[in-house]
Amino acid sequence: MDRRMVINTIGPVWDGNEVWLITAGGAMFAAFPNWYATLFSGFYLALALILGALILRGVFFEFRSVYPSGRWRTNWDRVMFGACLINAVLWGVAVTNLLRGVPINEKMQYVGTFFDLLSPYTLVGGLTTLCVFTLHGALYLTMRTSGELVDRAWNIAKPVSIAALIVLVVLAIMTYLETDLFTSVAATVALFFSAAAMMVTVLFTYLKAKGKAFATSGLTIVFLVSAVFLGLFPRVMVSSLNPAWSLTIYNASSSAYTLKIMTIVALTLVPIVLAYQIWSYWVFRKRVTAKDVYY
Repeated sequence: MDRRMVINTIGPVWDGNEVWLITAGGAMFAAFPNWYATLFSGFYLALALILGALILRGVFFEFRSVYPSGRWRTNWDRVMFGACLINAVLWGVAVTNLLRGVPINEKMQYVGTFFDLLSPYTLVGGLTTLCVFTLHGALYLTMRTSGELVDRAWNIAKPVSIAALIVLVVLAIMTYLETDLFTSVAATVALFFSAAAMMVTVLFTYLKAKGKAFATSGLTIVFLVSAVFLGLFPRVMVSSLNPAWSLTIYNASSSAYTLKIMTIVALTLVPIVLAYQIWSYWVFRKRVTAKDVYY
C-alpha cells in the first residue's frame, strides 16, 4: 500500500522531468558537438548504465501493476530501487570527473578507460548525490503523502540529512585538494551557499518544517550544480594530461549561426514547456491518500 502511494506521488510528473535530460543531450549535440563526442565516448559505459536505468524506471511505472501478483510487484520494486541507486551514484561520479579532469588528448579524444573515472574523490561525489537526492525525495514524500507514510519519510530524512551534510563538507574539502574550483570566486561562493543551505535543511528537517526543508534541499542542489559549472567555466571538460587540451565553450561549440538559431528556439519554446510543467505540478499538488490507491 505504501509503495503504491509513493508511486502515485511521482507517477504524473516523472516522465516530464526525464524529458529535460533528453533535451539536454540533444541541445549538447547541436550546440557543443565536440563536447558531446568526447563526453559520450569517454563516459560511454557510465552513461549507458544511466540510460539503461532510466529506461527501466519508465518500464517499472508501466509494468508493475499489470499482473496481480505480490511477487511480480516485489521484483519490479527491486528493479526500481537498483535503477534509482545507479542513477543517483553515477550522476555524482560523472560530474566530479568533469571537475577533476579526465585523460583527453590534443585531438579532443578520451584516451582512458572506465576505471579512470573511479577515484576516491569521484566516489565521494557519487555518495554525495546519493545522500542529497535521497533526502530530497524523502522531503518530497512528507508533502505529497499522508498518514503513517509521512512519519516514515521524516524518520528517513532526519539521519540522511546529517549524512548528506557530512559528505557534502567532505566533498568540498576534497574539491579544494583535487581541483582548481576554488580559484573561481563565484564557484566558491556557490559551494559555500550549498553547504549553508544543507545546514538549514538539517534544521528544518528536525523541526519537521516540510515546505521549508524541501525548498532549502532544492537550493542545495541548485547551488551545488552552479558551483560545478562556475568552477569549470569557460571549460566544459578538463584534460588531466594537459590543461591546454581541455574542452571549452569556444573550441567545443558549433558555428555562431547554429548557436543563434538554438538561442531563438530556446527562448521561444522553453518558457512554454516550463509553463506547462508548472501547471501539471499544480494540477497534481494534492496529497496522495490510501483512498487514492487502487490495484
